[in-house]
Amino acid sequence: MTATAQDADAPAAAHFRFFALEVLRTRRLGHSFLRVTFGGESLADFRSGGYDQSLSLFLPPPGHEHTVLPSTDEDTWFGAWRGMPDEERPVMRSYTVREQRRTDGGVDEVDIDFVLHGDTSPASHWAGRAVTGRRIMAIGPAVAENKSVRFQPPAATDAIWMYADETALPAAAAILDRLDAGTRVRAWFEVPHEDDRLDLPTLADADITWIVRAGAGRERTEQVLEALRSGEPASAEAPYAWLAGEAGTVRAVRRHFVQERSVDRRAVRFTGYWRLGASEEELLAEAYAGQAPSEDPASEL
Repeated sequence: MTATAQDADAPAAAHFRFFALEVLRTRRLGHSFLRVTFGGESLADFRSGGYDQSLSLFLPPPGHEHTVLPSTDEDTWFGAWRGMPDEERPVMRSYTVREQRRTDGGVDEVDIDFVLHGDTSPASHWAGRAVTGRRIMAIGPAVAENKSVRFQPPAATDAIWMYADETALPAAAAILDRLDAGTRVRAWFEVPHEDDRLDLPTLADADITWIVRAGAGRERTEQVLEALRSGEPASAEAPYAWLAGEAGTVRAVRRHFVQERSVDRRAVRFTGYWRLGASEEELLAEAYAGQAPSEDPASEL
């Protein structure tokens, strides 16, 4: 979806708004992945910038079929949401848009891919029980040019290097889906199971290595680094690296590219989608307190 001049001129506060989403259908993609397709009249105003476009979902707490928020006003929603009783407060989770489209019948749809790992997280619990007609709320893009699209390769980029674990694989897949024919891509994708190695359509000239996880913690990170060191990418004058997944592993991969492959740190976009040992509530609290680590490509390692 192409941004308009009006999009670019929109004030920052107008870049995002609430959307009411209704489950249309679900489809299992692999051992760990479930695609939920959402519809809803408000999606006519949804403007995904594509690539790794993110949004915030508000999932109903256990025992509730639909999401109910006390306010969707730009100035009051956060305080009203935080002030709800714990047992009634919808759970906020960040996800990426796998695809947005308008069907031949004029219906606007958005696909979001969830990682399933039992009932150990609210999102996995909800997605595993999602049925047609369930309604949730989301804060998403109202203009295509917005700060929640982090994949921004410079014009001079001559190769894309990527790392993603299963939490970032939907974003990586959306990036591959939109790249121009002939774009050189070297990618390493980490997944927990053999049958999580998905078919990822792309016009790009993509060389993908799948890393099936065999350990946890430091052992897991070393497995990823070993795969990167043994998989030499084609030479490039101006590579751009996009890295996303568990924060500790992402930092190690970024250090590998900058220190071992001499990639300009300004050409490395890195995002910690989650952190081992921390809940998303803790990460949200850090972000709102200004304690979250910088994702500025020029920041120090």
